[in-house]
Parts: sequence; C-alpha cells; structure tokens
Amino acid sequence: MRTSSSSSRGSSPRRKLISVAALSVALLTTASAQAAVAQDAPSGAPAVPAARTEAAPGTPAERLIVGYKSGAAEAKSDKAAAADAAAKGEKAGEDVGFRRRLGTGAALVDLGAKPTTADVADVVAEYQADPQVAYVVPDRLNKPLATPNDTEYGKQWDLFESTAGMRVPGAWDLTTGSGVTVAVIDTGYVTHSDLAANIVGGYDFISDTAVSVDGDGRDSNPADPGDWYAAGECGQATGGSSSWHGTHVAGTIAAATNNGKGVAGIAYGAKISPVRVLGKCGGYDSDIIDAITWASGGTVSGVPANADVAKVINMSLGGGGACSTATQSAINGAVGRGTTVVVAAGNENRNAANSSPANCGNVITVAATDRSGNRASYSNYGTIVDIAAPGGETATAANGILSTLNSGTRTPSTENYAYYQGTSMATPHIAGLAALVKSANPALTPAQVESAIKSNARALPGTCSGGCGAGLADAAKTVQAVKGGTSTGSTYASTTAVAIPDNGSTVESPITVSGRGGNAPSGLRVGVDITHTYRGDLVVDLVAPDGSVYRLKSASGSDSADDVVTTYTVDASGETADGTWRLRVRDTASYDTGRLNGWQLTF
Repeated sequence: MRTSSSSSRGSSPRRKLISVAALSVALLTTASAQAAVAQDAPSGAPAVPAARTEAAPGTPAERLIVGYKSGAAEAKSDKAAAADAAAKGEKAGEDVGFRRRLGTGAALVDLGAKPTTADVADVVAEYQADPQVAYVVPDRLNKPLATPNDTEYGKQWDLFESTAGMRVPGAWDLTTGSGVTVAVIDTGYVTHSDLAANIVGGYDFISDTAVSVDGDGRDSNPADPGDWYAAGECGQATGGSSSWHGTHVAGTIAAATNNGKGVAGIAYGAKISPVRVLGKCGGYDSDIIDAITWASGGTVSGVPANADVAKVINMSLGGGGACSTATQSAINGAVGRGTTVVVAAGNENRNAANSSPANCGNVITVAATDRSGNRASYSNYGTIVDIAAPGGETATAANGILSTLNSGTRTPSTENYAYYQGTSMATPHIAGLAALVKSANPALTPAQVESAIKSNARALPGTCSGGCGAGLADAAKTVQAVKGGTSTGSTYASTTAVAIPDNGSTVESPITVSGRGGNAPSGLRVGVDITHTYRGDLVVDLVAPDGSVYRLKSASGSDSADDVVTTYTVDASGETADGTWRLRVRDTASYDTGRLNGWQLTF
C-alpha cells in the first residue's frame, strides 16, 4: 500500500503503523536473531545486539532499565521519565510505559505484553540515540543455579567432574525426572531419610524363606532385612556383611536433593519403587522374572496390581550363562509396555556376552568407568555393551561412588553414606538418565530412550580395551537432545515456487519430515527465499505439524526494502520433529507483488 505521508524520521514515503494495540495482539513471541536490528531506528543507528534485547538467551526482554545522565530531567522526575517512555514508544511503534524508579535512580520501563526481539530492538535504538541517556539495558531474568546444597555433593565426582563425570547438572535445568517411577529390582530398601521422600510402593518377590530371611515369602513389604551370610554359606569360605545394595543403587538414582544434607540423586524428581528379589546368597530367575513383569505393569498371579508402574527398571544384578528364554520373555514384555530396562554388564573383567541379563536383548547394558574415564579394572566389556557410566574404583575410597547406605553389618542400624564400586553403581547412573529422558519427553519409546543416550554419548576420556559401547554417557547433551532436539545439520527443503497474492489470501508451502523421532531442536533453522517489491507488507509464519504457529516476520510500515532472503532461528523444542511443517505467507497491503521461491528446515 502506497501513501503520501512520511514517517516521523523522514524515511521513504511509506505507511506507518498507527495501532500499537493491534500490533501487540498480532505479534507472537518467537523471533529470529536476525530480526534484532531496529526496524524503525534513527538514521545511521547501529544494529542492536541480542544481548541488549534479551532477558535470557532466546527470551525477549519485557522491561528495560534506563539510566539518564545526571543533568537530564528524566533522571529525577518520574513524570518526565514517563513522558519520555511514551515518546520513545510512539517513535518505535511500541507500547512503552514508565513502571518505577530503581534505587540507583534508573528508570524501569515496560514494553507491554510479549514483545518480540525486534520490538525490543526498536525501543532500545530510540533510547541509545538520545544523548541524555547514559545507558539502556534489558531487565534480565536470573535463575537459581543448579548446583544442589546437599552436604556431600562435592564428593560426587561422578555427577559433575569435567574429566569423567556424567555432566548431570546441565540436565537439571531442563528436567529432574518428575513424573517417572524407577523400579530398583534389587535387595529392597532400608529406611534412609535422604531417600524416604522419593520412595513409593514396591514389593518383596522372594518366595524362598531361606533367601528372604525375613520370616515369610512374598508380600507388599520390600524392606531389606540384610543379606549377610556366615562362613561356609553361599559357597564362600568366609562370611560377609549385609550390603544394603538396593538402597545404595536407589540413592544414585533419586536421593532427595537440595534438602541440605547427604547426596544428590541423578533424577531426584523421580520416584523409586523398591522391588526385592535378592536376599541371602542372591536371588532366583523366577522371582526376578515376576518382578520385571509386575514393575512394568504386567500381571503376576497372586500379587496385587502395581499402582506405581515403572517406566524405567534398574537391574544391578547378574549371573553367568546365556540369557534364558524365560528372562528374555519378561524383558520383552516390559519393553512392550513402554518400560526401559537397564542392566549391569558385570564385574568379572570379561566379555559381557557371558553374563546374564547383560547379554539379553532389549536392554541397555552398562559398563563401568573410573574417575579418569578408563574402563574400570573389574568391568565387563564387549560388543553387547551399549554405554559406559561412572562405576568408580575404591582402591582410593574417594574415587568410588558415594550413595545412601546403612551402618548395620547384619541387620539395619543407623543410616549413613558409603563409597561403592561396580557396574552395579554404573547402571543406576544410566537408569537415572533414562528417567530424566523419559520425563523430558514422555512420548519416547524404550528404543528411542536408548538411542538418545547412545547417540549423545561422548568419547571415553580414557581407554577401554574390549569395547565400552557408544562411550561415556552425557546427561546434559542427552536431555537437551530429547527436550529440544539436537542440531544435526539435516536439511529438508521445498523448491516449489508459490505466488503471493497482492493484499490477498494466505499461501502455504509444505515440507514433510519423517524418520527423525523425538522433538525438533531448540535452534531449528528456517531458511526463507521470497522475492517481493516491498517486504514490509509481508507476514511470515512457521506452522508446526500440530498446528502451532511461530511468527518469523511481522508486517512493518518502515521496512521498505525488497525481498526476504534470510534464515530465522526458532525454539521448536516443544514440537514433534516428524510430520508436515508449513511456511505461511500473507501480503497485508496493496500495490506490491511477490513470490515464495522456496524454503528449508535445518535440524
């Protein structure tokens, strides 16, 4: 649409937006970094960098802090600052209002509801051009740091150390595992105050009283009475103390966190269902098979239905020989019900192909690494290993894995914490990560959970003879990948030209994406190639497969240049990657013509 009126800064004779309210309604929050240049800035004004327009990375500021020079009336008068804000807003075509005076004397100004990065840039440019303004900065959003306040957290190298830790803190900004139950199929649970808040209903599946040592067979009480044995028992010449093994494993997965005591759990927002199958001298396949079935929501005769169905099962246990058909059937059933099964590779320093359930199918088999990122000396290895995680080496105690325990040598005594080592300790690291993944993206299947963990692993910092799977698990990278997708550089394009009617109906161009799985990335790149004689007339949107609309470009009366040939960046992490994406374009004013030549999506 052409008009004889001029803009307030003497730009080319084009339309000026007059309804700020209407504009605010039309704008959506998503904008590209490229749009950060002020569209209606004073002549010769420099581009406004993203750091001046964002409250947090990718989030446009909703308020600005403006410092005036000491001689300016606006430095002391709220009325003058309010009038200046209104004037700046009018020039930028935005709704700007004085909010309050800060203790430093600076003015806090509000930019209205959900401004885009470009909107903020317009206003910032106006303030920057004013010689009475000393500075203008976004009112930035601060968040609590993810490092927990648990007193022993500093000893949990396995979670955070840069050399061979699993980079867990970086995942906590995105999820803590809420909504997911992890079944720990193990020795049961001995009461511990650093775990109690995250314990839900479990079951004791030990049917042989000689193994259960709690005086009865199966029941709904998964309490661990101790698994000690005397000399000559369990095929051992010397006796052994109670291990409280299941409680140690559970603490690694979901110990209460930010409670000012003890250790931090990897998925501390998740719940633990203790399922007891191991007692004195170990546990039988038959009990373990029923436990797998029940924990994943299957039916076991004589056992009440599980009210806390697990989406992840941890089995830090094993024996020799091939995976039995019976055990494999139970695992397949669990996976078919949507439960990810994580198992230990074994501690015999041999090929894990000789250990069960490590050699079963449909499981994530976990090898152990030491504090330097080498395969731990005891850890099994081989081609069936899927992933490695910290398992520790207690030749130096502090190089082990610290978690919840009990001081009793036979029966329960006082709660404490202790360092253990083993693939039993590595496995709950992956079970905890699987819980984070499932919480971040509940739609993922067990196969997709496994794929995400493996495809986002990093190279082992040390060495691994024999094979340690995909490498050392990386929690932060994995969760980011499933929460917001990960940039792979894969491009999907449409080269079909579409005419854009002058001041007419909306046109769309589709691109179908398939076979990716999971969500789109938080940095989805949308390349647009439009020929148009006055691009300010155009509104451009990205439409996700579910119909969600992301505004790429709004109409602007002050943008008189030709063509739209640029790449926008969209946070599409809430969208499923697979499906039909559409680019939607509309010409909002008369007299100018255009054509969508093509567009592309880069994941």
